[in-house]
Amino acid sequence: MASVFTRIINGELPGRIVYADETSVAFLTIAPIRPGHTLVVPRLEVDHWIDLPDEVLSSVWSAAATVGRAIDSVFRPRRVAAMLAGLEVPHTHIHLVPIEAESQMSFALADSSPDPAMMDDVAERLRAALSAPAGA
Repeated sequence: MASVFTRIINGELPGRIVYADETSVAFLTIAPIRPGHTLVVPRLEVDHWIDLPDEVLSSVWSAAATVGRAIDSVFRPRRVAAMLAGLEVPHTHIHLVPIEAESQMSFALADSSPDPAMMDDVAERLRAALSAPAGA
């Protein structure tokens, strides 16, 4: 059975997708730790990131850097944190979270009922940043 992420990637479930290429898709998580919390997911459904083929792993990290730069330009955090935990969905994914302190990287802080209008606004702002010419 396809993972929830594969179903989002395939358009079977709704998702606020902000980036997609031939290898990876990035979308907002449904329970953000902070506004801008984005998941970067390989199209290839592999549970543990260490089992990804090297070329897919490299491409996913490249996508994460691209999305991370957009998060940085939109939110201007102290850092854009990247975390691979992957226990909640058996499909490799990188959490990108704009943070001011390491203490903000806790799933205990996740908002299980974020405001849909805020989420739509964040997705639009990230899409705009991702479509802007480099250096703009």
